[in-house]
Amino acid sequence: MSYQTILVQLDGTPRDKVRLDIAARIGARDRAHLVGLFVIHPFYPSLGTFGDPAAGVVADLQRQYREDAAKTSETVRAAAVKAASDADLPFEWRAVEGFAEDVVPVHARYADLNILGQPDPDSAEPGVNRSLAVLTVMNAGRPVLTVPYAGQFATLGETVLVAWNGSREAARSVHDAMPLLKVAKSVSVLSVNPQADNHIAGFDISAQLARHGVNTETVRTVSDDVSVGDLMLSEAADLGSDLIVMGGYGHSRLRELILGGVSQTLMSTMTVPVFMSH
Repeated sequence: MSYQTILVQLDGTPRDKVRLDIAARIGARDRAHLVGLFVIHPFYPSLGTFGDPAAGVVADLQRQYREDAAKTSETVRAAAVKAASDADLPFEWRAVEGFAEDVVPVHARYADLNILGQPDPDSAEPGVNRSLAVLTVMNAGRPVLTVPYAGQFATLGETVLVAWNGSREAARSVHDAMPLLKVAKSVSVLSVNPQADNHIAGFDISAQLARHGVNTETVRTVSDDVSVGDLMLSEAADLGSDLIVMGGYGHSRLRELILGGVSQTLMSTMTVPVFMSH
């Protein structure tokens, strides 16, 4: 198994370079086909803002918006082409107008790995969806590697933390991450509040990984007053992990707002890239 097609979400921010660099490093192992995806958020100013007689003003604003978006798209495309060329990787460009939560999952279905960015919490850009990574994992059926909005990552996948709870989603994430796990220097399988059965506590999955030549260790811990998501980040810091692999879990929008969730916790507070599958 290898990642032959890697899609990278690009948005015109300085973080594009970080995501492209990570994509190139992963893609170089098997000379993967890189796809750059740039989403142009629709612009629909309300007529009420200007009054009915100002329909022409709205049309002018929409035209200017599209022209500006086209210029940004071309700038982003040129940078992505150069990054792919420097890495000697084939490249494909896609600029699509629409809402990111609709566009990205559809294009993500045709990639072996998708690299997205964590939204900057201080960003006021239109179309920023802070749940895009989780939505893509849930709706695309393909793995997503989310890169934090801050920080540089000289290594990725050398020291990996696998969050394991014996679920289908966790098993899927381990399988999808296998190309990364097989080249890691060390992989720690973390079980939080493990059940009595040893296989749930991570021993069986560690044995399976070892048969693939993965250097694994099993870590078990108990979460008392600390949330599971925060505990995972703490363990990652203690172990010096440069990648977290976990299953992506989804809930109804209302339940997610009330209960939060491990996926959402990591998406909002991640300190290292997070690999998720569902």
